[in-house]
Amino acid sequence: MIRFCKKSHDVPELNTSSLPDLIFSVLFFFMIVTHMRQVTLKVECRVPQGKNLTRLTKKSAVSHIYIGKPTKDLQGKYGKETQIQLNDKLATAPEVMDYMAAEKKRMSAEDQRLMTVSIKADKDTKMGVITDLKQALRQAKAIKISYSAVEKGQ
Repeated sequence: MIRFCKKSHDVPELNTSSLPDLIFSVLFFFMIVTHMRQVTLKVECRVPQGKNLTRLTKKSAVSHIYIGKPTKDLQGKYGKETQIQLNDKLATAPEVMDYMAAEKKRMSAEDQRLMTVSIKADKDTKMGVITDLKQALRQAKAIKISYSAVEKGQ
């Protein structure tokens, strides 16, 4: 008679010595490619379409101003009228001068010379609001103005 013996099979151990390197590599990759939003939009901005658009080159010298109707959750507090957003707060056109002065102070001397104001306005914004904003920017000595748009589909 043949006897069959059960042999004990040991499972080889898993080598995890390179696992921390892999985890930190993946973490580092996501830290590089993730874009963190700096400003929480409180106004709706559906930018108009355009042709022959150019990109802003020096991002550190750009100050963004958003114009549009307040988002649905803020309409009870601010109404449905067009608002101007500076960083994370809603403001009026005269308050833009103080904002621009603060923006100039935080920039280096080289960036102050290249300073550009990027206006990202909703396509349904009335021109009167934009004109009031431009007058306030002129008084604040912010002359370079850029209007944001998306590329028109062919």
